Amino acid sequence: MSLAKLYLKKNEEKRIKGGHLWIYSNEVDTQQSPLKQFASGETVEIVQHSGKSLGIGYINPNNLLCARLLSRDPQVTIDKSFFVHRFNIALSLRQRIYDKPFYRLVFGEGDELPGLIVDRFGEHLVVQITTAGMERYVDDICQALEKVCKPQSILLRNDSNARDAESLSRENRQAFGVTPASVIIEENNTEFAIHPFDGQKTGWFYDHRSSRQQINQYVKGKRVLDVFSYIGAFGIQALKHQASELWAVDISAKALDELEHNATLNQCDDKLTTIEGDALTALKQLKQNGEKFDVVIVDPPAFIKRKKDHKAGLNAYRKINEAAMRLLERDGILLTASCSMHLKSSELLDIVRSAGRHLEKRVQIIEQCHQGVDHPIHPAIAETQYIKGYICRVLSA
Repeated sequence: MSLAKLYLKKNEEKRIKGGHLWIYSNEVDTQQSPLKQFASGETVEIVQHSGKSLGIGYINPNNLLCARLLSRDPQVTIDKSFFVHRFNIALSLRQRIYDKPFYRLVFGEGDELPGLIVDRFGEHLVVQITTAGMERYVDDICQALEKVCKPQSILLRNDSNARDAESLSRENRQAFGVTPASVIIEENNTEFAIHPFDGQKTGWFYDHRSSRQQINQYVKGKRVLDVFSYIGAFGIQALKHQASELWAVDISAKALDELEHNATLNQCDDKLTTIEGDALTALKQLKQNGEKFDVVIVDPPAFIKRKKDHKAGLNAYRKINEAAMRLLERDGILLTASCSMHLKSSELLDIVRSAGRHLEKRVQIIEQCHQGVDHPIHPAIAETQYIKGYICRVLSA
């Protein structure tokens, strides 16, 4: 079956030829291919102004980011076999690095499958679909995952607010098998009970796996403060790597309950203190109480979700990093991180520098933090490189 053609304006193919996967509505030649003729999620052949094919993708004519490329082969058919092939390519990378099946199997554009996230929790897969184009292929996707991974279950966690922009309903659905309410995963020799149905995102954040491994080498015998702790990804690993004590701060009572359960699971609950409340308020109270820590971990949610949040977000990062530094013992270690795609690494570094100078501290950057191998960066798409962080040594002036 021949596909409808989406024509680009003259010279608008350069970015796609350079490796990018996205096409914006203002790049489309609407004389040759009026956007109103396309259905949301429709598969199309993307064609440059001269008529030469650029590949196959899908379209949402109602969005500024209106099309995404899936393959540069104009003869390819997007079906179960296509996804089996792409999933096998993605799987081969993960199996090179990880000896157990706990990882992000598909990272959207990073694996050239825009609009699709798949997290693997042992025998269970959790899938997030964020675009109308991928939604059209949900059956092929699930059948391909069954073939490649042979899981016990596949859960569609389609409750992301990203679906709103694509006019997709928010709903969770069991696509295959039965996903348990709680699943045990393993990361860096530490076990965690996660909740695929109601945990944040898919139930777990694999993206900071490498950062957690990095900070673990600084925690032996040390007093650790984990800010924005969620269910203990950083903190419980610190205890498993012989931290003497962990204080965990989170605004969610539910998250702290799960963190306590994970501490018990790893037989280290006797070294745990939890604080429920706003992070900045909690840190100020700890300072007033005279508490000090050898290691402080600050991994907040995205303070800059949109470009217009940039100024306020920078101020929020500055305040939380200053508050964290005030709680460090002499020669303390700070891990500061950001998942804000709109925050540059250089900006986070400048926040650390200025916080240190404001407090009359000397700061040494001893390690940089990046997203894990299971979150590969697409070299043409800056948005795929969203995790950044620094491990800092903070000294008296």
